[in-house]
Amino acid sequence: MAMLFPLCWVFDRTRRSALSFCNDVWATVSTALFFPIVVEGREHLPRHDEAAVYVANHASFMDIYSMFHLRRPFKFISKTSNFLIPVVGWSMFLTGHVPLKRMERRSQMETLKKCREMLADGGSVLFFPEGTRSATGKMAAFKKGAFSVAAKENVPVIPVTIVGAHEAMASGKEYELHNAGIKVIVHPRIQSTDADDLCARSEKIIKEALVNNS
Repeated sequence: MAMLFPLCWVFDRTRRSALSFCNDVWATVSTALFFPIVVEGREHLPRHDEAAVYVANHASFMDIYSMFHLRRPFKFISKTSNFLIPVVGWSMFLTGHVPLKRMERRSQMETLKKCREMLADGGSVLFFPEGTRSATGKMAAFKKGAFSVAAKENVPVIPVTIVGAHEAMASGKEYELHNAGIKVIVHPRIQSTDADDLCARSEKIIKEALVNNS
């Protein structure tokens, strides 16, 4: 990835597709050693070069690994301290994922601005609208930030339901990895210039699929 980075910086600064491919391979190989991750609804995925906002429920560190199985060059938002983790954090930095200081309003606004710039330049972003991992696996109410970005840039929202990640590795119990399969369900895109409508529809779609598949 270190060798690929200069080429991506010059020719593909926003999507960094080659580096995203490294992430995808890393996630696929490492999770295959422990349990299967199945993706349903691949036909609903946008093209690799199409800007979109992906939104998913969030209950486990395994959610990111699971989303990499979609094989799309999206950038996700993560707290700044994660970028300091050896190897993993360095990979996140090289790939162009977005750091966030959660308790700082200025950092939150800068993050949303950066996401809008990525979308305007043809990149895609991934949000977990709950804001943090669920400790119980039950989905919390969605926050509107992701949908405001999608509405302002008039790009599609791709709702994604992740089933089984909490059972595989619960929040707060990362030292326990259970042999539980994970299902990633990609739903049809929705698009609107009304952020409230996008938020309500996405939350309903993801929650219903989570309940029906749990």
